[in-house]
Amino acid sequence: MTSSAPTSFATLPLSAAMQATLVQLGYDAMTPIQAASLPLALAGHDLIAQARTGSGKTAAFALSLLHRLDPRPLDVQALVLCPTRELADQVTQEIRRLARAEDNVKVLTLSGGTPIRPQVESLVHGAHVVVGTPGRIIDHLDRGSLNIDAINTLVLDEADRMLDMGFHDDIAFIASHAPKDRQTLLFSATYPAAIDKLAHRFLRQPKTVKVEEAHDAATITQRFYEVEEGDRLNAVGRLLDHFRPATTLAFCNTKARCRDLADLLRAQGYAALELHGDLDQRDRDQVLVQFANRSCSVLVATDVAARGLDIAQLEAVINVDVTPDPEVHVHRVGRTGRAGEAGSAFSLVSLDEMGRVGNIEQHQGGEFEWHALDELKPSGGGRLLPPMVTLQMLGGRKEKIRPGDILGALTGEAGFTKEQIGKISVMEMSTYIAVDRAIGREAVKRLNEGKVKGRKVRVRMLTTDQR
Repeated sequence: MTSSAPTSFATLPLSAAMQATLVQLGYDAMTPIQAASLPLALAGHDLIAQARTGSGKTAAFALSLLHRLDPRPLDVQALVLCPTRELADQVTQEIRRLARAEDNVKVLTLSGGTPIRPQVESLVHGAHVVVGTPGRIIDHLDRGSLNIDAINTLVLDEADRMLDMGFHDDIAFIASHAPKDRQTLLFSATYPAAIDKLAHRFLRQPKTVKVEEAHDAATITQRFYEVEEGDRLNAVGRLLDHFRPATTLAFCNTKARCRDLADLLRAQGYAALELHGDLDQRDRDQVLVQFANRSCSVLVATDVAARGLDIAQLEAVINVDVTPDPEVHVHRVGRTGRAGEAGSAFSLVSLDEMGRVGNIEQHQGGEFEWHALDELKPSGGGRLLPPMVTLQMLGGRKEKIRPGDILGALTGEAGFTKEQIGKISVMEMSTYIAVDRAIGREAVKRLNEGKVKGRKVRVRMLTTDQR
């Protein structure tokens, strides 16, 4: 079904406190997927919702599960399954932001790549909402550290990607441990046959909403370049030097290609980081923070690692390899040109990949614009440097650090202006602070010499050299 539902959140049966939180967070109007799914989810229906990444689906299921939450008992009442650690972290942050409407709503992330012991210790103290990856959720169920007998909402986020990654049996195992009378919300960017089988098995008389949100062709410029295989990686640098985008997401089909390209770009002087399945959780966190706060010019990633990432003001996407899946190409390109901003998508194509491009053209119903690599000339603007650098401070949520504490220290005793400070991200054990590149070293010095919340702190500057 499609929806003609009103787009104002005020039309929804949410609490006054939640409505006030939405206003405070700047949620002026519902996105199409929110308008289509929220009335049904809030009415208690099981739901199959299809919408692309970045369409606002996280808020759609987060508002629904928080609406059903009773914060008085410290039981796990909602479980959100995600395909990757990165997406689980993003979903947790969004739920926490929306949960400000209620006091003491505890949201935990349970994903692999980090030691399990701290997660077990956190679960001892209870949680209302758990967000995690299937493998780690099963680890906790097997240990007895996680009990989901009281959940009233199960969310399968990016369900198509979880099936692609072989998580069908894990999802089935987890669902079998949950109450049969729960509400199940399934969100997926695509709708392959396997999703239909999954829904038939685990959802009760679900309502279906499908939102076709075509990317605005007026805001995204697509260019295709034919390359020799041996010139492919060097062509990325030529694109960057010619167009000079401030932020670029470069997609590779393999982890090995990611590593090779990131190494080459760093050797050429670009602030480049890589994101793939071989990174440990600490490195993944630092990569994502630096890219999101504009301390890194180029993020080189595989599709699986980048699934669910929603980076604001992303100026360019480069398809270093052509994906064999036309739907994946659409999702890659759709990372840029959002919210009316202009964006560019560049694809490097070898002769062996021409058939894939033909499939994508057929899928999108039009022919692409081809250009020659010889058109790419150095701009002469000097090294392409990101505008910010990231500082890492030991101490985070466990020490009850808040962004305001950091901002106060930097604009108070340290003497910097608010305009020189960017995004401040408080994690469990660390805090990441984006500052203007020109003040990076001085900011480290002054923070180390001063105090935050009356305590001495240890701060260092992160670099884009992961080796």
